Amino acid sequence: MNYPKPILLLFASIALSVACKKDNSADAQPIDTSQPSGNKTSWWKPAAGVSFDWQLDDINSATNFSADVVDVDAFTTTAETVAALHAKGKKVIAYLSVGTIENDRDDISLIPAELIGKQYPEWPKEKWLDIRQIDKLKPWLNSRLNMILKKGFDGIEPDNMDSYDNDPGFNIQLADTKKYADYLINLAHSNGLSIGQKNVKELTADYASKFDWALTEDAFAQGWQAQVSGYIQLNKPVFAVEYTDKMSQSNFQTNVCPSAKQLKYTAILKKRDLSQWVDRCN
Repeated sequence: MNYPKPILLLFASIALSVACKKDNSADAQPIDTSQPSGNKTSWWKPAAGVSFDWQLDDINSATNFSADVVDVDAFTTTAETVAALHAKGKKVIAYLSVGTIENDRDDISLIPAELIGKQYPEWPKEKWLDIRQIDKLKPWLNSRLNMILKKGFDGIEPDNMDSYDNDPGFNIQLADTKKYADYLINLAHSNGLSIGQKNVKELTADYASKFDWALTEDAFAQGWQAQVSGYIQLNKPVFAVEYTDKMSQSNFQTNVCPSAKQLKYTAILKKRDLSQWVDRCN
């Protein structure tokens, strides 16, 4: 069929736009499911008290952070941005879900259907995974780790480890979470990556000596902040993040900050969408 010239130009414009989006996307790279080398014996080990920020909306090479440690999205953050942050003296943590699959990630095809459970109610784009079946999850985990390694990240924030305390559609127990944590810690460390405990306060007693730091959400608002203090005893950081939908800035400064200082935690206040906005203790 012969289209009029204006229509042809429109098609060309659309095609170019799509191509540019693919080229500029941090996801536009081959998926590598091979087992990472696992021959490293050292990795970044931050000390308690280091400054921290967490931003999961899109950032680029020009984005500035005042904190020394920054936690950003593993998929949308490019290798160039990680390198730019390193040039500014930052350590860069990759935010990554290890307990759910997001329906907008291009590696969802690596998850066998029988491992995908119920929807995560608070995050409708995500569904829980059967973390008991580690061997079947390995190609997916390898692909995510290889991506992180290629981009040059310093560490991993493994999110959604608390399926045992939710309704994932599988009979997952705390013992299963511990087994999964052991696997992830070894996978990260043997590839030269730091890894932290994300929430799951029940892990602290056994895992403060294994993870390199802890990241909490709403611990002060919910009253369990002291239950991760085992990290501080080992001079490992606790990054305590509180949210504006649970407390005001004045409450954060007046109540959380003095307690955080006493506990030697690095506390910040963020909006729930983890955008650029941040409030720090004075």
